[in-house]
Amino acid sequence: MQQHLALVTLLVEEYDEAIAFYTEKLHFSLLEDTPLSETKRWIVVAPPNSTGCSLLLAKAATEQQAAYIGNQTGGRVFLFLYTDNFWRDYHQMKSNQIQFVREPKEEPYGIVAVFEDLYGNLWDLLEPATK
Repeated sequence: MQQHLALVTLLVEEYDEAIAFYTEKLHFSLLEDTPLSETKRWIVVAPPNSTGCSLLLAKAATEQQAAYIGNQTGGRVFLFLYTDNFWRDYHQMKSNQIQFVREPKEEPYGIVAVFEDLYGNLWDLLEPATK
């Protein structure tokens, strides 16, 4: 049996502002934007040249869902963005006004810093250590 994660749902307030953040600030690719109804769209974004898991941007449809926007993991880092060049991406993100809440640090597993997305979800930007 072969399995893999394909999508992770990320709750958002508005589709277009989320698309703009991920495509313009993080330079993700917009892989799909399909209307499903007058109020619902199927929107998939992924880091450039990614062949792994993608994000499904899902507009909160209820008050309960809206309460979790920006805090989908109870304040812990939610997503891990791996890179082959930490400093290139870190400086690009800083120039795009991405807010880092933990500055770069060398760890045994690589160089890492924590940033927030447009809603406050925490992400690791991580260049894994070479073995």
